[in-house]
Amino acid sequence: MQKTTLTKKEEVTRNWVLIDLANKELGRAATRIANLLRGKHKVTYTPHQDTGDFVIAINAASVKLTGNKEKDKVYYHHTGYIGGIKGITAGELRRKNPAKMIEKAVSGMLPHNKTRKHLLKKLHVYAGSEHPHLAQQPKPLEI
Repeated sequence: MQKTTLTKKEEVTRNWVLIDLANKELGRAATRIANLLRGKHKVTYTPHQDTGDFVIAINAASVKLTGNKEKDKVYYHHTGYIGGIKGITAGELRRKNPAKMIEKAVSGMLPHNKTRKHLLKKLHVYAGSEHPHLAQQPKPLEI
């Protein structure tokens, strides 16, 4: 008889992974990052536990968007006031805050429950190639 083992919080080992987003497609990179954050690449994956790794994404400003998404894709948010819906195109968001575009893409691919907030805390996105996490010795991962 086989038994299903569930990973406990104390048994989780987390690694630091470095992903270079230069000339990578946004959606494909975001799915890979979301799976790393959740821990779906590990044998010890448990759906209700946070078993994933820490992810450092660099060069977010040079991520690639296919088609006309640079000017056609709009990110909406609401201010909370009546008629307060605002939108910003992907090109404007890339100029303003390129890391936000990656965070929104990854956030949309994570489960829509309480674990999303905890998973996103393990994601560190930087517009350039410099990052302050050298002490963690991240392992580069090609996507």
